[in-house]
Amino acid sequence: MPSGLFFFVVGASGVGKDTLIAGAMDQLGSTHRYVQARLVITRPAGPHEDHEPISAGEFARRQSAGLFLHSWDAHGLQYGLPEELHEHLAAGQNIIANGSRATLSSLLGKVSPLVVIEIAARGDILKRRILDRGWETVAEAEAQLAVEVAPLPPEADVITVMNNTSVQEGIAALVNALETALSRMALRRIPIRAGRANIAYLQSNGTDAASTYLDGNRIDISGHGRSIRARVNTVDPGWHLSPGEIGISSEAFDRLGIAAGSLVALQRMPSPSSRRLLRRKIDGEKLDAKEYATLFRDIAEDRYPESEVAAFLVATIQTLDDDEVVAVAQARCSLTPRIDWGAPIVVDKHSLGGVPGNRLTLIVVPIVAAHGMLMPKTSSRAITSASGTADVMEAACRVDLDAAEVQRVVGHAGGCIVWNGRLNYSPLDDIVNDITRPLELNSNRWSVASILSKKWAAGSTHVVVDLPYGPHTKLRNFQEARELEQLFEHVGEGLGLSVHALASAAPGAIGRGIGPVLELRDVRLVLSNNPAAPQDLREKSLRFAAKILSFDPDIGTEAAGRLRAEHLLTSYAAMRRFEAIVDAQGRRDPLLPGTFTETVWAKQVGCVTEIDGWRVAGIARRAGAPSDKGAGIDLAVRAGEPVTRGMALYTIHASTKADLDAARQLAAEDDGITITEVAMMTA
Repeated sequence: MPSGLFFFVVGASGVGKDTLIAGAMDQLGSTHRYVQARLVITRPAGPHEDHEPISAGEFARRQSAGLFLHSWDAHGLQYGLPEELHEHLAAGQNIIANGSRATLSSLLGKVSPLVVIEIAARGDILKRRILDRGWETVAEAEAQLAVEVAPLPPEADVITVMNNTSVQEGIAALVNALETALSRMALRRIPIRAGRANIAYLQSNGTDAASTYLDGNRIDISGHGRSIRARVNTVDPGWHLSPGEIGISSEAFDRLGIAAGSLVALQRMPSPSSRRLLRRKIDGEKLDAKEYATLFRDIAEDRYPESEVAAFLVATIQTLDDDEVVAVAQARCSLTPRIDWGAPIVVDKHSLGGVPGNRLTLIVVPIVAAHGMLMPKTSSRAITSASGTADVMEAACRVDLDAAEVQRVVGHAGGCIVWNGRLNYSPLDDIVNDITRPLELNSNRWSVASILSKKWAAGSTHVVVDLPYGPHTKLRNFQEARELEQLFEHVGEGLGLSVHALASAAPGAIGRGIGPVLELRDVRLVLSNNPAAPQDLREKSLRFAAKILSFDPDIGTEAAGRLRAEHLLTSYAAMRRFEAIVDAQGRRDPLLPGTFTETVWAKQVGCVTEIDGWRVAGIARRAGAPSDKGAGIDLAVRAGEPVTRGMALYTIHASTKADLDAARQLAAEDDGITITEVAMMTA
């Protein structure tokens, strides 16, 4: 028979230990699983405590005879716990003993397993309770509260119970702590590697633990102030586990960081209230911001199996109306702290993406920062494209800055261009992407909530959103872009942000370069006012910079913003500010385009009528972009330009011959450039 647990209850005078213990025993005594230890005290019997009163001489005799499991002195009295408590523990009963924290160190080696229950309450509540019992004066009560509390031994297994409210709630909290401790199991490391997944193993022999926790699929494992969430698997009896043990995979064991053999508490996940909300949404009902926040917290903490998360997200993404998009955004904001920049206007820009070479951010940020407005820009890396804004900036400097480093850079240069993964990373978005991309679900409405909640968290007050539309972008036509414009502005209003979304007709690519180093080259050509700079990239950058500058009351209009932006660009103020941002973030040694090259030639005479941005970006990725910063495509033609047979369409850059061969083969199948023959055009 397993030994019972010894619960040693400690807490300041007046915290209510005796009251809570008595109330807990009223509820648990009939189970015969708990025994309340009756203290032996050298104090006469009285109404305030049920103890065995004995003389100092009798106490000394029993102590000499070894009749105390534990004894101590306090307040001029002697206290003892009878030795026969060991018999109850051996019989599998659990002891609840009121004790002194100052003597805990000497008790730790006498009984095992031992759990310390610390009853705590706020200072004002303690003072009131001490005075209410009528034993002490105000001065005596204040003197008690002023005594420095001895810290609990670091090796002690401690559960804290707060007793700030009613007696009934305090008793319920103590009962819950006792029962939770009894459900704990000894931790064992299982020699199975599961990578990022946390896997827990329980015996499948019909034990309460296996049947209770397997149904929920996810459990919370906690102990010694640490916890992880794990998926539950069951194993046959005798496989690496003894009764009363829980095993966890090797990486999960390392993440938890608790010694083998330690007692850990198990709790089913998710909460019943969260599961009810999930089922309501799957059934097509609407949820408010508070309800979404409850669900998102449990999903982000890995409390649901993948199948249920998938069902919830598919139902949500397909049924969100405008007001629910606001609710989703508000819920996300409620789970994230916000940066306070201490400025009335903090600006940001976002592009919905889908257009290779669309690197406005690296030009707009230095223009705006050179004007004197704060623009802390967080950007993503490429997921399916050949380069993201963060990938391009990383070709020049560090982008993996933490919050303190971002504040330093913005304080120095007025702006930054950093990766958002260390600042406003959302596991929710990873989950959504994993589900929606294979199913090709339109997640644009979800994206609006995600984007604007991140802007809110970054401390932005004014946001401009680029909505490119075209046959090879996320938005196929102007109507889709217009509807998303209105939604962005509606959700922004719900978050207290000033949001302006601008639809923009999207060609197949902007600029010449597709890939980090090649796109950075185009950016620097624009900033340095080089005649070879791509004019489409320059023009679109000025349009968006003008819109952002118009937020400044001293500028006021886009026309005035345009003039100011052109001045900052042509005077090289923007270029100097860009280089200042690069230096502040941590300049890298210059990188060059990949040295292995292959030129793709036109096979006919005609006119370039279309550049398939997805296709050419795919070829650039096959060449190694964006992980290989020098890989990519250097376009030689634009849509609408005439070409002759044998004329260069673009050059592929790669850093290895194998990558170049792979990209060449993909381009041979379809180079992504549509050329209409001149004769057909004339006809």
